Amino acid sequence: MQGASPIENALRRLTAALDALEGAVDGRLDSGHRLEELEAELQRISLDRSRLAQSLDVAEARSDRVEDANQDVSRRLVAAMETIRSVLDRNGA
Repeated sequence: MQGASPIENALRRLTAALDALEGAVDGRLDSGHRLEELEAELQRISLDRSRLAQSLDVAEARSDRVEDANQDVSRRLVAAMETIRSVLDRNGA
């Protein structure tokens, strides 16, 4: 604008600078809120991970107990079958 006074030009530049500053502040605040949301989500994920790890430990311990019981039952079945065979062999011989 050629006919604008230096004061009007300065006011336009000041207004533009203030608008840019306001935009930058708004952007920074939005970034801060997003960062807070991400940090909260990370805490939730970490808590979920801890719970899952604990559940996995319990499940693995239970699985180990079941495996031990399975092996014990298998040994007992083998012993029972051998006893039955020996009884049958004595009676059949």
